[in-house]
Amino acid sequence: MLEQFYDFSARLLELDQKAMGLCRPEFEKIDAIRDYNQVKMLKAFTENRVAATHLAGTTGYGYDDAGRDKLDRVFAQAVGAEDALCRPHFLSGTHALTVALFGLLRAGDTLLAATGRPYDTLEGVIGIDGAGKGCGSLAEFGVKYDEAPLRDGGLPDYELIAQKAREARVCHIQRSRGYSSRAAFDLETIGKVARTAKQANPEILVMVDNCYGEFTQTAEPVSAGADLMVGSLIKNGGGGIAPTGGYIAGRADLVERCGHRLTAPGTGRELGCTLDTLRQLYLGLYYAPGVTAEAVKTSIYSSCLLELLGKEPTPRYTAPRNDIITSFEAGSPEALVAFCQGIQRGSPVDSFVRPEPYAMAGYANEVIMAAGAFTEGSSIELSCDGPMRAPYTVYLQGGLNFAASRAGVLLAVQKAFEKEL
Repeated sequence: MLEQFYDFSARLLELDQKAMGLCRPEFEKIDAIRDYNQVKMLKAFTENRVAATHLAGTTGYGYDDAGRDKLDRVFAQAVGAEDALCRPHFLSGTHALTVALFGLLRAGDTLLAATGRPYDTLEGVIGIDGAGKGCGSLAEFGVKYDEAPLRDGGLPDYELIAQKAREARVCHIQRSRGYSSRAAFDLETIGKVARTAKQANPEILVMVDNCYGEFTQTAEPVSAGADLMVGSLIKNGGGGIAPTGGYIAGRADLVERCGHRLTAPGTGRELGCTLDTLRQLYLGLYYAPGVTAEAVKTSIYSSCLLELLGKEPTPRYTAPRNDIITSFEAGSPEALVAFCQGIQRGSPVDSFVRPEPYAMAGYANEVIMAAGAFTEGSSIELSCDGPMRAPYTVYLQGGLNFAASRAGVLLAVQKAFEKEL
């Protein structure tokens, strides 16, 4: 079927068929997770009595926006949280994380990064090594930063976490890998980090950066001991339909505090008109389990195909998935760029564009990003990126539907590794 539309080499088509056969048992596991999460989502909608009137937005201040407040409750139930802010007012995952950090921390408090250095865009938020100076980082407000580097093999150092947690107010866990080579953390590991920190310091607050992890399993970090979890709606939680937004979910009192940082102290979550976004946010959330499953299948297939090519993708195609990302070392800047350009060619929007590395705000190195997406920057849609630094690692994520994403991955592999095929 694929050869009717694209000129793939015979060798690549052979590898594709082999990968499809190997992936079938893994796909069945993902289908089971999808079905569980989809029925759970339906239950959240019906028990909260979502009505057609809730799909209409508001203007101005947004007081008494019933649709906005109902969406918060639906999202909270769907992820197993006491409460949630699921809003179009979050500009990105980094913005949602920023609101949460400023909501929880005060001058003199210490933020402990328990799973190593956070993702690049948080360095300026926190003020690590002087980043974000003059922009109002946490450091400029008197918040201290500490870090528990991961052990060899990418696992948390529980002894060090226990030691450092005694003096910390917030324990930050990053579920996904960011621009590192480790695997995403499963809920068991997240739970063990949370328990370790709380045993050392019962007052500590555990906050999980859940970006890329939503609906990849049948439970979320708040069920594993996290007090808060945070993410973006142009990743898994928005189902490829949400045009913007993010969420903070967890303990009700902490969500309430974060609401006062999202808007203004004293007004909190009562403010924030939704304009014409609510229908898309509801629909995207409803579709999120199914779309996430398609992205996970894309990730599994990509890992298998790359492994057959002799690469060493992370994670392997047989490994449990705790985010939607597959990474591998391209080995050279040329191969990294070529792979991203192949992904762009297989995108439904801007397929004719040739992505090139560029200096992007919040990143230490030039970054190349391929994302021919319906929503700008949406990484639940098939996308690919990587920093221009050795070993030139490719980070592949997303895929609204597996059939098209499979073709996009094949285009990327053929362009990047043509000589090997």
